[in-house]
Amino acid sequence: HDAAHLRRVFGAFPTGVTALAGLVDGEPVGLAASSFTSVSLEPALVSVCIAHSSSTWPVLRSARRIGVSVLAADQHGIARQLSSRAGDRFAGIGWRAVDDAVLLDDAAASLECSVHQTIRVGDHDIVVLAVHALDASADSDPLVFHGSRFARVEHAAR
Repeated sequence: HDAAHLRRVFGAFPTGVTALAGLVDGEPVGLAASSFTSVSLEPALVSVCIAHSSSTWPVLRSARRIGVSVLAADQHGIARQLSSRAGDRFAGIGWRAVDDAVLLDDAAASLECSVHQTIRVGDHDIVVLAVHALDASADSDPLVFHGSRFARVEHAAR
């Protein structure tokens, strides 16, 4: 299987889009990830997959706490900006730090986490995060990544 074919097939499964961010030496460091998923309710654990080629993760993982912001439907520009390899990834983005976890303003949900376990698999690390605090917006739809592009959730009529 070539990489383009795998991406196309994997892209058939829609995912949410998250921003993982933390303060490192007093500065925000972050990246966008669409491989976020819940793992366990007791204890509260979530996971995200990070490519070994990431130049951001080796810096971010040193943060004492990592914020996970589930991006809202109108935050696709933020997802692109956090995926950029150049420039200030946080320019013009509203955020706050809570215990070194950087949480983005107006996100659909936010979690304050710490690294619980890292499992090296293939060309990625599965990073399991322990959840210390969390919140969700009642009136915000999440950003969705599907078929290599951003989309929004369409709710069916009840």
